[in-house]
Order: sequence, then C-alpha cells, then structure tokens
Amino acid sequence: MLPFNASSLPKLRLLGSLLVASALLAIGTASPAAAQDKVIKKAPVQQSDPTSGKAMYTSYCAACHGPAGKGDGPAASELKVAPVDLTQLAKNNGGKFPADHIHAVLDFGAKAPAHGTNEMPVWGTLFRALDQNDQVKVNLRISNLVEYVKTLQAN
Repeated sequence: MLPFNASSLPKLRLLGSLLVASALLAIGTASPAAAQDKVIKKAPVQQSDPTSGKAMYTSYCAACHGPAGKGDGPAASELKVAPVDLTQLAKNNGGKFPADHIHAVLDFGAKAPAHGTNEMPVWGTLFRALDQNDQVKVNLRISNLVEYVKTLQAN
C-alpha cells in the first residue's frame, strides 16, 4: 500500500474518478460492432499554465469542442448531446459575448442542455482540486479560458 496523507486526497480523487473533456478516445473502426464500442476514457486533469487560455483550451476543451470551438472535437460524437459551438456564443446572445455566463458555466456547471450538459465537467471543481483550493488561481484559469473563447467568436 502506498503512503498518502490528506494533501494527497485531491490527486487520488482526480486519478480515480474525474471525467475530463481532454480524454482520449478508444475508437474501433474495423466493423459496425467495433464502432459501437467507442468509449471516452477517464483521465486525470493535467496541470497547465493558468495564464494561457489557449493552452488550457487545447488541454481541457478541444477534445469535445474542437480546435476551433465548433463542437467538432474527436470526443464529440460520443456524447449524448453535441457540444456547444463556441464560435456562435455572441451571435446567439444578440451580438454580445456572454462572458459572465460562460464564467459561471465553467465554474459551477451547466443547468440547461443549450448551455452544456452534465457530461461537461464542472471545471471550477476540477481547478480547485488541481490548484489546492487557491481561488485566485482558479479564477485566473476560468477568466483566461473565457477570454480565449471570446477570441473564437465568428464575425
């Protein structure tokens, strides 16, 4: 048995049970039966640079939302509800980017299917575990992710 202490618990929880959007896909393409066996693997949240919204997006969001934010990432087809096309957030909000709403969804989770589902991780919870409840760093991560998503908006 490996020794651990109370500070190890967040890491153990992450390793044991958290589904992250940056999960790798195990895709069988040899036959229709194999295609039904597609699985989104569970993986621990990896540390990333909290000052880089782009780096965090690539690590945490692109697997589902796609590299350009269109909802076409490699894991998208395995979700019950298609990921939101992040490039249309401002357009779908009367031309104004809903920064506060996106911040809240990332921090606390989504309540309505149009804004994500419970398949989307609650990143605030994951970031608090990753950053040992350093709320300043958690807010920095979420704010920088929101700012990066803002750059993805279609003209």
